[in-house]
Parts: sequence; structure tokens; C-alpha cells
Amino acid sequence: QVQLVESGGGLVQAGGSLRLSCAASGRTFSSSVMGWFRQAPGKEREFVVGISGSGGSTYYKDSVKGRFTISRDNVKNMVYLQMNSLKPEDTAVYYCASKTGSGWTGVWDYWGQGTQVTVSS
Repeated sequence: QVQLVESGGGLVQAGGSLRLSCAASGRTFSSSVMGWFRQAPGKEREFVVGISGSGGSTYYKDSVKGRFTISRDNVKNMVYLQMNSLKPEDTAVYYCASKTGSGWTGVWDYWGQGTQVTVSS
């Protein structure tokens, strides 16, 4: 069983920055692909960024490339999402998730409870 707990959301003005953290429990963390999804009001949940178990491979949705950075610490069982140059369209509930295997597709097994990010214009 894996538990994921997000923190770091909040209200920020456009152009500002936030850093989200995800604390993970479980012995398989270092072999798990980790990702951040987001869901805006009235929209479907979307995959935003991902990082492989070793941290050597990452994925970024086009709209966040150059602004968001995902990282992980396999000693502390933590995943981070540094979000810079935030835009109002980044407003959403952000979810941390994990999956076994490789790649970004397939079933994401575990999810956090979500943290709200609100970017004001």
C-alpha cells in the first residue's frame, strides 16, 4: 500500500511561483514512476508532468514546458513540482500519483488527495 500526501498549494498572482510537495510512503517508491495531474473546474483531469523512478527521464505537458520542473528525492520519498511564471490557466487541483512499470501511459495506481492551486490575474 502506498500513501501520497500533497502540500504546498495556495493562491498566487500571475507570474508568481509555487512549489508543491508529495510525501510518499511504501518501500517501492524508488521504483515507482511519479507524476502530477491537475483538474480545473469543469474539465477532465490531465497529466501534467512525470518522472521515472531513477529521475533520469521526465515528461512535461507542452503548456508547462520551461515553467514547471519535477524532481524527486528517493532517500526522503518525496516528489516536488516547482511551478514558475504561473498563469491563471494553471488554476486547478493538483494531484500526485504513482504507477509501477515504465512510461507515462497505463494505470496510475495510487493518488493523493489533491492540493488547490489558484492563480489570480
